[in-house]
Amino acid sequence: MERLQVDGALVQLSERFTNSAAFGALFREGMDLVEETAAYLDGAGRTEAKALDRAVSLTYATESMRLTTRLMQLASWLLLHRAVKEGEMTLVQANREKTKVKLTAADPGPADTIEKLPQQLQDLITRSMSLQTRVRRLDTSIHTPPADRMPIGNPLVPQLNALKAAFEG
Repeated sequence: MERLQVDGALVQLSERFTNSAAFGALFREGMDLVEETAAYLDGAGRTEAKALDRAVSLTYATESMRLTTRLMQLASWLLLHRAVKEGEMTLVQANREKTKVKLTAADPGPADTIEKLPQQLQDLITRSMSLQTRVRRLDTSIHTPPADRMPIGNPLVPQLNALKAAFEG
């Protein structure tokens, strides 16, 4: 399903993803989340942080740093793929450059500590993790070489072949 036959030529679907409406929506969502987070941390978040007790204040500082790091990595990935869309680089070049992007960076701390944070920060963390999960999935889909992907077909064929061999021999 990774490849589509069109007029006798194979089209790599992963190479077409960056030109899709889905990528445009993901890009806007990611960049909007970056802007919203920056505005929160510079505004209401700063005020809310001052009202927290010492232990929760330390958690706030740690989690806001993790959130910022996570969003910067996601923004880097999105910008790389927008460059592919704009024709500024090829998918192969983006694949090389994306090794600098850490999509596993800055996972949040334990849920019981996150629950003590202001609700808006919790929401931003949750939304950033959802975005990160989708980007990780897309990254795997786009950049895993076709030979490394699971073959597409009937998953029962190996079992049917084994049964056939068992009863023939």
